[in-house]
Amino acid sequence: MSAPTSAADLYRHGLRLLLDKNIPAWVDLWAEDGLMEFPFAPEGWPQRLEGKEAVAAYLRHYPDHIDLHDFPDLRIHQTTAPETIVVEMRGVGRLVETDSPFDMTYIAVVTVRDGRITSYRDYWNPLAVLEPGTDFTGSNR
Repeated sequence: MSAPTSAADLYRHGLRLLLDKNIPAWVDLWAEDGLMEFPFAPEGWPQRLEGKEAVAAYLRHYPDHIDLHDFPDLRIHQTTAPETIVVEMRGVGRLVETDSPFDMTYIAVVTVRDGRITSYRDYWNPLAVLEPGTDFTGSNR
């Protein structure tokens, strides 16, 4: 695939990589100094990841815990800043440890510059991580 040309195209490409469980390729979409924030993160979960390496460490074991199957209900909204999008979606699949369903709702504000993610504010549903098998970050909840 050629390099995505817009923030929305890059985001869609990133979702495909997550479904393919290709975390290294997803991390490669990030700028070296990219910032990932989780404003609703519960206690014990990271609220801010600074830099590509921190994002890689955070998601390294994600597929071992959550088997994503689809991102239904995807809506990408353009903003007045062409490099920034607002995304609404669900992630569905199963929790590997318990084989129970996984269904997470998200709203994200994503900024892309020079073909790389520079900012990703992820407003995911913190109630979903109360389920056994969701702690892919190694947090100390």
